Amino acid sequence: MLVWRGRFSGPTSPLSLGTFVKQVTTTISTRFRPHRIATRTLTTTRVVNSSHFDTLNSLQKQQISLYVDALLQWNQKMNLTAVTEVEEVMERHVRDSLAMIPPIQSSYIAHCDSSCNNISLVDVGSGPGLPGLILAIACPSWKITLMESMNKRCIFLEHAVSLTGLSNVQVVRGRAEIFNCPLDPNLFMGQNLGQDVGFREVFDVAVARAVAEMRILAEYCLPLVRVGGLFLAAKGHDPQEEVRNAERAIRLMGASVLQLWSVESHSPYGQRTAIVCLKDHPTPRKYPRDPGLSSPFHHSVVPSDGLNRGPDYDLGPILQ
Repeated sequence: MLVWRGRFSGPTSPLSLGTFVKQVTTTISTRFRPHRIATRTLTTTRVVNSSHFDTLNSLQKQQISLYVDALLQWNQKMNLTAVTEVEEVMERHVRDSLAMIPPIQSSYIAHCDSSCNNISLVDVGSGPGLPGLILAIACPSWKITLMESMNKRCIFLEHAVSLTGLSNVQVVRGRAEIFNCPLDPNLFMGQNLGQDVGFREVFDVAVARAVAEMRILAEYCLPLVRVGGLFLAAKGHDPQEEVRNAERAIRLMGASVLQLWSVESHSPYGQRTAIVCLKDHPTPRKYPRDPGLSSPFHHSVVPSDGLNRGPDYDLGPILQ
């Protein structure tokens, strides 16, 4: 089901839970530097406010506040995240989502286009909207597609989009490997979203956070990216072995690992790494494959960020 929201007319409810009174006093700072797989590590100094949070205007901060409060309220009746405190949501989810903006902007300008305005971006396995919905708030000129397989999470996403008044977001109920007809969400089309002409190789950027290991993500995300576009996977502190294991799959999808972006955090959650891939050839038509075609088993999500995406999010075949 595809839904485009109308123009923003302002938040529909006031701030609650003191979300941004607490966040504005939070000591976070992140310095970024791109590096290839075998390069030095970054350090981060914690000072007042996050530089990325500081770039948001008052309306954007209010939109994030509304989203955070809605996430915690809805989490009481459906399993959206294991994180239950406002400060932890801001630190672990919002901050990590905002941290993807510098790698996207820098890599896109350096390798794809002279401007990163009007980027079309798909968030694969969006869950409760992380990072895609946060990116939509922080970058209102970007067109964001949130792809999520579970209906209840899509309902939450629709609510969050409506509540925050975002006009640059569409919610797609489906999987990268399975496509449901947007005109009739009850009609199962029996085909891959990555194989559909309306989605295949049309996005400037694809992102994924805590969905699957890299070689699976390559098969499910890169077919959605246009030639000359980027794929970014948000990973933990030491993804080098995972990247090496995924290199063949990435090449088969028509891309190569461009660089890694690291953030050394002094928070309890440690270092974050964004793996950036540049797509320079079309993906062969047979990819992505239907779940299980090349493997007798499926792989359930083992999230590292506290998000609960559920056992039904099959990750399908792994390219060896």
